[in-house]
Amino acid sequence: MKNKENLEFKFNIRTDLALESHELLKERSKDKNIEIDGVKTFVEESNIEDVIIKRIEILNKSGEEKMGKPKGTYITVESPSMKESDINAHEEIIKLLSKNLERLYKLDKDSVALIVGLGNWNVTPDALGPKVVSKVLVTRYISATIPEELSNMVRPVSAISPGVMGITGIETSEIVKGIVDRIKPDIIIAIDALASRSTSRINTTIQITNTGIAPGGGMGNKRSVIDEKTMGVPVIAIGVPTVVDAATLVNDTLDKMLLDMINSVEKGTEFYTMLKDLSDDEKYTLIKDVLDPYTGNMFVTPKEVDAVIERLSNIIANAINISLHPGITKEDINRYMY
Repeated sequence: MKNKENLEFKFNIRTDLALESHELLKERSKDKNIEIDGVKTFVEESNIEDVIIKRIEILNKSGEEKMGKPKGTYITVESPSMKESDINAHEEIIKLLSKNLERLYKLDKDSVALIVGLGNWNVTPDALGPKVVSKVLVTRYISATIPEELSNMVRPVSAISPGVMGITGIETSEIVKGIVDRIKPDIIIAIDALASRSTSRINTTIQITNTGIAPGGGMGNKRSVIDEKTMGVPVIAIGVPTVVDAATLVNDTLDKMLLDMINSVEKGTEFYTMLKDLSDDEKYTLIKDVLDPYTGNMFVTPKEVDAVIERLSNIIANAINISLHPGITKEDINRYMY
C-alpha cells in the first residue's frame, strides 16, 4: 500500500492545470509514490498515437486544500499534434474530446446550452474563447422552425463572447449571469486560455472540468468565478494553456541548474547545505524580485500562436458541436473545419 502524507500546499508557481498541481505535490514529497488524501488519479487508454489522457478527481475538502482547486473532475488530453497542421490527428482528437465532454454532462434532447467564449479577442493568446464561439453551431434561434424530422438531430445552443472587463467595464460573470437569467440554459460551456508551468504543455494540452472557471486566469487577471454556485446551472470549463509565466519558466530552469550543482558539489560542505536548504518560496520570491523591475507581470507565448489558436479553436468548437448535437458526426467535421 502506498504511503499517505499530510502535504502542505504552497503553490506559488503559476499553473491552471490540475495535472500540474498534482505533479508539483508529488515533486515536493519525499515519497514519489505518495497517495494524496482526497485526490484520485487515473491514466486512461487512448488508441491514438502521441495522445495521453489523464483524469484527476478531487473528492473532498482535504483534496481541495492540497491541490488549491475546487472539488470535481479534471480531464486533460495531451498531444503535440494539436498545434500542428494535421487534419487526420485533429479529427481523432475531436472525437476523443467530444466523448469526454459527454461524460461530464447528461442532457435531454431539448436541453439548452450556452457557450461562453472568455477572453480578449484583441490579444491572440487570450482569444481562444472568442475564436471557439465563432465556430460553434448556434441553433437556438431556429429551434422553433426546424422540421420535425430534424429536431432530434440538434439541441438549442446559444453563444456569447462577453469580452473582458478592460473592454466592457463590467464583470464577465455579471454579463453571463444576466444572460443565464434571461434564457435559462440547462448548461454552460465556458472556454478560456490558461497558464502552464511547463513550456511543453503550451498549446498541446486541453483541460475539461465540471468545476467552472475564473475568467482571465491564464493571463493573471482572475475575476469572479463562473460556476454552478454563481450561475445556478452546471458549468463545464474547457481550457488550453497558451502562456507560461516568465517567473515560472525561470524557476524551472533554476531548478534544473540547482540539481546539477547539488550533484556536483561535495556533500556536507557549506555550499551543498545552502543549495539543499533553498526552499521553493525563496527561489520564486528571488526570481520575481529580479524580474519585476524589468518585465513586470510578463507571460511568454510561442511565436506561431496565431496559427495554433486557429487550430485549437477548430478542435474545441467541433468537439462541442459533436457532443451537443446528436446529428453531428465525425464525418461532418470537415464541413466546419479549416
